[in-house]
Amino acid sequence: MNTFEGQRRQAPVEPQRTLRLRVTARLEERGSYPTWVLVATLTGVFATSFPITILTISLSSMAAEFGARETTMAWVVTGPVLLSAVALPLLGKLGDLYGHRRVFLTGFAAAAATAVAIACAWSTASLITLRILAAVVGAATQPTSMALLFSVYPPEHRSRAVGWWAMMGAAAPAAGLVAGGPLVQLFGWRIVFVLQACFSFAALALARLVLRETPTHGARFDVAGSLSLAVGVAGLMFALGESRTVGLESPLIWGSLVAGLLGIALFVWVERRVRSPLLPLQYFRRPNFSAPLLAGSFMGAAYMGAFVIAPIFLIQMFHYSIAATAGIMLLRTLTLTAASPLGGYLGARIGERGASMIGSAVVAVSLMVVATGATHASLLIVCVGLVLQGLGNGVGGPPMTTAVAASVAHEHLGVAAAASRLTSQVGVAFGITTLTMVYGGINTGAAFGRAFLVGAVLAGCAFLTSLRIGPRRAIDTGEVVFPRVEA
Repeated sequence: MNTFEGQRRQAPVEPQRTLRLRVTARLEERGSYPTWVLVATLTGVFATSFPITILTISLSSMAAEFGARETTMAWVVTGPVLLSAVALPLLGKLGDLYGHRRVFLTGFAAAAATAVAIACAWSTASLITLRILAAVVGAATQPTSMALLFSVYPPEHRSRAVGWWAMMGAAAPAAGLVAGGPLVQLFGWRIVFVLQACFSFAALALARLVLRETPTHGARFDVAGSLSLAVGVAGLMFALGESRTVGLESPLIWGSLVAGLLGIALFVWVERRVRSPLLPLQYFRRPNFSAPLLAGSFMGAAYMGAFVIAPIFLIQMFHYSIAATAGIMLLRTLTLTAASPLGGYLGARIGERGASMIGSAVVAVSLMVVATGATHASLLIVCVGLVLQGLGNGVGGPPMTTAVAASVAHEHLGVAAAASRLTSQVGVAFGITTLTMVYGGINTGAAFGRAFLVGAVLAGCAFLTSLRIGPRRAIDTGEVVFPRVEA
């Protein structure tokens, strides 16, 4: 017995911890502990992700109940996206410093409690404020769940685990749309958050029982770096998101853009001088870190930019109802859900570079197919393109995430996962803004076709960037799994 194990067994433990130790020991004996960690994190992803799609189509009923304009009520969706993006690096770093299990459970519990409060919202302001709060605290589950997965899966198996994680991230909003629509129609929009609270508390109980703490690190939290990065991300995300609404000529957009760029410049200046940086800048010199980050950003731009334009095309050109349009768009979502485990499998078999290239190439081809269908007003061709889009993103997304994590030391896994998620969200905002401006509100097949072709170019940039992803280095295979730490 080593010294650490002896100290751990001699220390008095509370009953709940004793139960957790027994459960994790039994699961390890069976060789199924990593699988249960995956299940616990997937239930967390489902609980925090499923409301977004049904919430988007419920904005009109919310606006009617509170007597607000739909443009104001749109902040129920855009506000959480903006602020959660700002919070991601901070929460990922907190997990690295103080333990990912602790941050995951704290954020998850706070999000569950906030969901109860949202179901009781009494005004537009309270609804928007509580939604933003829920998104910020719930964002803690994203980088920490990824780090918890990487703590129990060796590098050669991480890509498959991320594939299942990505599958749940795609399946949860689809399930919310399919099951939530009838429920909202029967009981109103508040039922969405009642269900979220119920799912969250059940998932929280499982996570508390199964998850084991990761090592903590005694470094100081980089307050200056965190604040400067928050200003930079907030400015850029606001400028990208709101430029579609107020126009590029607005002083508000340019002011936000300047603030964002100054914030990023200040972040770089701080990180070069602080002893314990939020994210060591030398990682960006590694192709296996910077290339998949950039490729994931381009992929998100192409995929989500087309996701926003496609429903407009179906409604304007074919005059489909919202329900019929949602049904057609499910082709893409369901294909993504099914293809994500395949992406993890390919990443493990042929490497992150090959799988990323295949996925981004398929997305580029799919958008050219959709552009052809839009130009010729062919629903069949458009549907084929939507299926290929889901396939390509499912194959290419997980390997890009895994490549980022494989290029950093284990004490930076949380902030690396947050960086991957953050750059993807910035790409999403850029893609939506760019494709929407190219479309320009001109409801012709040619205009929609041009927008989808721009998306294909962005996917092509993801393919070219993926070429820079190389084989794993020594750092990737030197740490197969975190040492056991109990808290």
